[in-house]
Amino acid sequence: MPAPATRPLLFLDVDGTLIPLGTPTAAQPGISQGRMEPPVLSANTHPLLYRVNPEHGRRLASLRCDLVWATTWMTDANDLLTPLLGLPTLPVVDWPDSDEMGLLHWKTRGLVEWAQGRPFVWVDDEISHADQQWVSAHHHGAALLHRVDPRRGLTEHDFAVIESWLSRAL
Repeated sequence: MPAPATRPLLFLDVDGTLIPLGTPTAAQPGISQGRMEPPVLSANTHPLLYRVNPEHGRRLASLRCDLVWATTWMTDANDLLTPLLGLPTLPVVDWPDSDEMGLLHWKTRGLVEWAQGRPFVWVDDEISHADQQWVSAHHHGAALLHRVDPRRGLTEHDFAVIESWLSRAL
């Protein structure tokens, strides 16, 4: 019996992706941008968590891929975001220490290494053309680098692009 096909990965950023950085008026019509009412905060609560749309958890869980945190939040993403989104604990990319500066995003090499040739989607608000070119030249699997508008965070359009790519990648 042949081994089952490996599902694509989805590397997920937080700030600007799950937490929109714009004002509530920047939200896409028809998309709830989370609670949008600042809650009473405890000492260890992130002040922008109220902007997370809990419905995104259901949408992300329904995608035909394996979700992975690709954020500077590291394990805090599991502690603070997965319960809010109704997701299970997700793997977390452990970022190597690097002082490299340049056009290439500091996450790019680490994500390609983490993927180990598996197809992947990278959803982030800081992806550039340089990242696209580098991944095309150095990753041997299929990849979608999808830049999210940080003012709006994930929108219906973003989910449609990701779902379409995943259906073709499988």
